[in-house]
Amino acid sequence: MPSFDTVCEADVVEVKNGVENTAKEIATRFDFKGTSAAIEFKDKEITLIGDSDFQLAQIDDILRNKLTKRNVDIRFLDKGDVQKMGGDKVKQIVKVRNGIASEDAKKIQRVIKDSKMKVQAAIQGEAVRVTGAKRDDLQAAMALIRKEMPELPLSFDNFRD
Repeated sequence: MPSFDTVCEADVVEVKNGVENTAKEIATRFDFKGTSAAIEFKDKEITLIGDSDFQLAQIDDILRNKLTKRNVDIRFLDKGDVQKMGGDKVKQIVKVRNGIASEDAKKIQRVIKDSKMKVQAAIQGEAVRVTGAKRDDLQAAMALIRKEMPELPLSFDNFRD
């Protein structure tokens, strides 16, 4: 029976490369000389460090540009709150999404069920498997999921006939 998996996974290698390129640009830019501007990537979390909120916004803008050039969807990034560090430094933690949250998986399942299509959706860990009798139904289900869930950077894997 034809099926596919709906997943939400960022390419971690490309994210790491984007963070490294951002760090290189921070090191060479004139407006960051002599400041505490820095960026780190560890355990699917990106930490932005700067002297002010404005500087954090600049670092975030550079990061988004680098990730976009590397074909990483910026919807994978979940920005946290700006936190004060010692002295005049501030930091912000940006989490890289990985996997579909259970509420989102249930919403995808409900969207497919409410559409009255001849496909079934089953939650399997951090992915949603959609099965159906015809390939055309599965392609219509993909289009429906993309349309109904624009806030999630979803991709479709393991398409089997």
